[in-house]
Amino acid sequence: MNKATPFLSIIIPAHNEAERLPQALQAIQSYLAGKSFTAEVIVVENASTDQTAEVVKTWQSKMPYLRLISRAEPGKGGAVKEGMLAANGAYRFMADADLSMPISELDKFIPPQLDLPVAIASREAPGARRFEEPEYRHLIGRAFNLLVKMMVLPKIEDSQCGFKCFSAQAAEHIFPLQTLDGWSFDVEVLAIARELGYAITEVPVDWYYQKGSRINVLKDSWRMFRDLWHIRGKRRKGHYRG
Repeated sequence: MNKATPFLSIIIPAHNEAERLPQALQAIQSYLAGKSFTAEVIVVENASTDQTAEVVKTWQSKMPYLRLISRAEPGKGGAVKEGMLAANGAYRFMADADLSMPISELDKFIPPQLDLPVAIASREAPGARRFEEPEYRHLIGRAFNLLVKMMVLPKIEDSQCGFKCFSAQAAEHIFPLQTLDGWSFDVEVLAIARELGYAITEVPVDWYYQKGSRINVLKDSWRMFRDLWHIRGKRRKGHYRG
């Protein structure tokens, strides 16, 4: 496999992540140093007002496989979509910049441990473990996921964990059909995957709660509920069938 087609792409959406990125990049660098496969890391900086892009540029001298994409438009979903479609890897893994799932858990998503087109990190699958999460955050998450299961994704226990892996083929089929840029993009991506016939596998992971969440519970919960109706309607009209 040549440098143009790495085995693994790690895509990190980053909005004002100048403080957390160095630690994340250090962990990823250490993880990849112990692997025999080729890889690239893509940070998609979207509408940051801090030094996120400069941090990435500094780290490029230490990580020659590190790429930076800068977007003027805000939105995690849009950043992930652009990163997935710009990636070259045979497997494409999206990861939150806080690495609330330790990067060592990535082994569970790729060969030789797993070789599936769509595998998503789950904090609810048997064997998963949560650490230090406030009970109220857990309850809010479970309430939203119940709505997701009822309206869009039956039998998926955790659609919102920010760590997901796609084969190159799956990514190139799914992400061009994505329309949402906000927090609900995960649900839309998985709904598209199902409409295209891809099975979704939940992988139990260790997950550590990180302070500093940017979700506004009241405002974003309403937006996410509205997005579920949007996804449900587009699916019924066949917009996700390619």
